[in-house]
Amino acid sequence: MLHTIMRDFRKYGVWEQSHKLVLELYRLTKSFLVDEKFGLVSQIRRAVVSVPTNICEGCGKTSEREFARFLGISFGSCQEVEYLSLLSKDLGFLDIHSYDLVQSEITSIKKQLYHLIKKLNAES
Repeated sequence: MLHTIMRDFRKYGVWEQSHKLVLELYRLTKSFLVDEKFGLVSQIRRAVVSVPTNICEGCGKTSEREFARFLGISFGSCQEVEYLSLLSKDLGFLDIHSYDLVQSEITSIKKQLYHLIKKLNAES
């Protein structure tokens, strides 16, 4: 018989923090050039949405190993957001304050994901 683990993604602080970052980056990217709507804006939004989405999807998996794999995908998306926000700053679309805020949040999320992945891998 398959043992199912019931996880509520809303109970994970890292999910909540990543969801708030999605909302913040959607707000920030509204002010980007219209020319970037299908370029950089789309890429940033896709990457940042991937972070909490993969946490949610991982919560629906039946093993710690599968959950950890989806958290790893979230971690990779964090790396992507980290670079895309740097690029946005260097192109003049993000001011230094907004950039620093995003970087701080990404660093915090990555640390939480790393520790959770490490814990899950030790349990599997």
